[in-house]
Amino acid sequence: MIDATGRQKILIIDDSEIITEMLTEALKDSYAVITAMNGERALELASEDPLPDIVLLDVQMPGMNGYEVCARLKAVEKTRTIPVIFITGFNGEDNEYKGLELGALDYISKPFSLNLVKTRIRNHLELKRYRDNLEELVQARTRELELTQEVAMESMGTLAEFRDPETGGHIKRTQHFIKALAVNLKGHDKFRNILQDNTINLLYKSAPLHDIGKVAISDSILLKPGKLTGEEFEEMKKHTVYGRDVIHAAAKRLGDDSFLHIAEEIAYTHHEKWNGAGYPQGLRGEEIPVSGRMMAIADVYDALISKRVYKPPMPHQKAVSIISSEQGVHFDPDIVEAFMELSDVFRNIALQFADFDEEREILSKLDET
Repeated sequence: MIDATGRQKILIIDDSEIITEMLTEALKDSYAVITAMNGERALELASEDPLPDIVLLDVQMPGMNGYEVCARLKAVEKTRTIPVIFITGFNGEDNEYKGLELGALDYISKPFSLNLVKTRIRNHLELKRYRDNLEELVQARTRELELTQEVAMESMGTLAEFRDPETGGHIKRTQHFIKALAVNLKGHDKFRNILQDNTINLLYKSAPLHDIGKVAISDSILLKPGKLTGEEFEEMKKHTVYGRDVIHAAAKRLGDDSFLHIAEEIAYTHHEKWNGAGYPQGLRGEEIPVSGRMMAIADVYDALISKRVYKPPMPHQKAVSIISSEQGVHFDPDIVEAFMELSDVFRNIALQFADFDEEREILSKLDET
């Protein structure tokens, strides 16, 4: 790391004052040089910001030897990428092999040429600079790709919501509902192997696509202010199949490991019910993917507390009571337990992303049922 003087930083670790003084004198005009005479002090200095750009390390030292110092540097996330060059009087292939096995980049035998040491340092620092730049580019590209995925899914999800101007906040609310549930359940015995951090992130990003299939439903059904007929409801139920097909077509272009696989699960299964009475497949219990089970609660809660052309918003406590009554019927019992623990969190999310003042007013009435 560049220090306050604008120079790269070198840490020299050697119990010989003669060696440390000689190396310091040779390097001080080009680098910021710090020294340590023993392993304990070396580990302290190696962890101080700005971190050293390279470490020159003797093997034979009292107390903690150089091999142990190197091993401990490589065992810590903060210091593991600092390049280490052994400078030692321990010659021989076995000693060199041991140093390189521990993660050192180079091995210089004493007595050494100062010009050789300076050249090795310069070359390794140049390689480190290229490596650091590459890592920054990879991280930037990864962030760009993640943002592209998120924007694409939100944009696709918004297409469906544009069909119904009264549900603008639905995407944001359900995104945050499902994330809250997933974070709560990640330590649960039944879910910890499924709800890893990456999966939770994908659940959050995928949630906006749960109703993407509604783009294929006619306005006369989607925006009907009254109760749907049996025939109309059968057509409405097809939005789960349409959604799956749209996402599946996109996922095929991206391959088997597509980030869209969770979005496809959610779109297809969020109307399944724990007792098997849902649609489109009539799945029962744990046949339903976890993503669909969580979205089922997020979607129903949001539908209950939201204003629609065919109904006013429902008070929060009444919505909670309805979901509680469907534990083991419509919803996974364990996910309902998580929902009950998070009911205030759900209310706050709903308030934050409410579409109408009427919704905020009713949600703010804490004890109304």
